[in-house]
Amino acid sequence: MRSTAQINKIIANIEQVVVGKRQEIELSLVALLAGGHVLLEDVPGVGKTMMVKALAKSIGAKFKRIQFTPDLLPSDVTGVSIYNQKTQEFEFKEGPIMANIVLADEINRTSPKTQSALLEALEEANVTIDGDTHLLDQPFFVMATQNPIEYAGTFPLPEAQLDRFHVKIKLGYPNFQEELEVLNRLENQHPIEKLEAVIDTSELVALKQQVSAIFADQDIKSYLIRIVHETRENPYIELGVSPRGSIALMKAAKALALINDREYVLPDDIKRLAVPVLAHRMILSTQARMSNHSAENIIQQILERVDIPTSRRRLTSS
Repeated sequence: MRSTAQINKIIANIEQVVVGKRQEIELSLVALLAGGHVLLEDVPGVGKTMMVKALAKSIGAKFKRIQFTPDLLPSDVTGVSIYNQKTQEFEFKEGPIMANIVLADEINRTSPKTQSALLEALEEANVTIDGDTHLLDQPFFVMATQNPIEYAGTFPLPEAQLDRFHVKIKLGYPNFQEELEVLNRLENQHPIEKLEAVIDTSELVALKQQVSAIFADQDIKSYLIRIVHETRENPYIELGVSPRGSIALMKAAKALALINDREYVLPDDIKRLAVPVLAHRMILSTQARMSNHSAENIIQQILERVDIPTSRRRLTSS
């Protein structure tokens, strides 16, 4: 499939900048192709910002960066209408949200009020200012970075905000060889400076349209729903995954199938994506937190309990 060749070009291009993180790059592309957004959580200095910049350059997209700080206002994100005394009319000044690829850097360093300015954009790809709705450019993709919540000067993201991120990713520290490779690549100049686009935004929009054509068997959909329903009945989970989470997992599984050059979804796609798509959407009970249970571990336990559909054998052999 030509689409697979295009996707592999994007991945290889990003890997010129981000070393040893192919799985995380693929997850970012899953969210992008599925029409979702990414929450990238990790400690400072592991390459979160470079990941977003490399992705934007690889698809020739209009890129904007929003540096979230405690004094940032919602209008600093979405834009503002300013009265022009010469024309005696209000003129709309675009905010940095008006771009194809938006880096919401350290999103949890600003107040929940400003964080909420992203809700409409993340869900509906438009913003409403002074009663006027402004459509955002397509493709529209937000990659928000955040430091771990226990770090000083951070605010927890509201549940409604978390539910609108398609996947949550952690990069982690590089191993010895990967970090050595980083030093070698940075010796003369940063590789991001010579990175060029391998496809354009119109080609990316075409790739996104192919995702909806990926086939998902009814058994696959039932398997997905059983996993989601388990999160709503688990004693360690106070708030389970919403129907929005079910839809997100289905779209992500189709995008992963496209990346892997398949025209159908396998149960393995659901299993691989369950943690990054579902875990951040759940609220654990006090009992779970006192017992040191994590959302990721609970999802893994659910995956072990829920029976894999027999259609897996049929689809694999076809």
